[in-house]
Amino acid sequence: MKPNIAIVAGGDSSEFEVSLRSAQGIKSFIDPNRYNTTIVTIHKGVWKAEISATEKYPICKDDFSYTASGVRHTFDFAYITIHGTPGENGILQGYFDLIGLKYSCCGVLAAALTFNKFACNRYLEAFGAKIAKSELLRKGQSYDAAAIINKLGLPCFVKSNVGGSSFGVTKVKEAGQFDAAVARAFEEGPEVIVESFLKGTELTSGMYKTQDKVVNFPLTEVVTSNEFFDYDAKYNGQVQEITPARLSPELTAEIQRQTRVYYEVMGCKGIVRFDFIVTEDGVPHVLEVNTTPGMTATSFIPQQVRAAGLDIKDVMTDIIANEIGR
Repeated sequence: MKPNIAIVAGGDSSEFEVSLRSAQGIKSFIDPNRYNTTIVTIHKGVWKAEISATEKYPICKDDFSYTASGVRHTFDFAYITIHGTPGENGILQGYFDLIGLKYSCCGVLAAALTFNKFACNRYLEAFGAKIAKSELLRKGQSYDAAAIINKLGLPCFVKSNVGGSSFGVTKVKEAGQFDAAVARAFEEGPEVIVESFLKGTELTSGMYKTQDKVVNFPLTEVVTSNEFFDYDAKYNGQVQEITPARLSPELTAEIQRQTRVYYEVMGCKGIVRFDFIVTEDGVPHVLEVNTTPGMTATSFIPQQVRAAGLDIKDVMTDIIANEIGR
């Protein structure tokens, strides 16, 4: 019998719709000759196996099963594609660990760490990563806007410390914009990170690892005429994504080497995407780490897989078989 794969999507953040699009992408990428796939949505405490637009069944949280027409259905593996809580921050991973269900991405610690931008960058800095200067703000605490601006300079970026898809992000150019930008970012979560502006070439580097191999994908160069790589640039086509990136072989190899090192030191698993910016002095700086990267047909990872001359179905099989076979 073919293993049953749950593609777990949705979540409770502003990235809900993006996650559903990734789920459809993953469903199309997984080899139907090898696996049965079912999309399971999680949203505000409601968990459903979505067999079709009209056929949906509640998930039993005791064992992540569902019952249809008197028959109980279980899963052999969960492919997590929730962008945000509870699938990107370790909560869902902890649940799957408790019930013994294998899954696609990082474990609890790595997921929680990478989800927290400030903590993640500070951790990677200890292993040699170059990062932007930053300040962390917590809701309810007072802050000195002038002191932060004096330390980080203008322009600077204000964003949720645990958000994604550029929701709640503001590029602050004038001191008078700062408080409103902080308030907007706090709408996405209880912590806000303020980062210094780094001018340079923005890149993203994907990879995955199995028991048998380590695969670096070609880098993608991100070029947009928008103020930064915002939601419209990411999802509404206001960007040029060049794969492979227009870098020297030496710089490409260095960024891929750093990607492998950081993947290891963080204890990553499955497909992970590291975002970098190469500043004008030629130094790569880590921007953030995505442990459940977007997986629509036009997302970075599928682009990079195609550029590498690989079949996305083979990559998905690698990820699933590496876990189910353990």
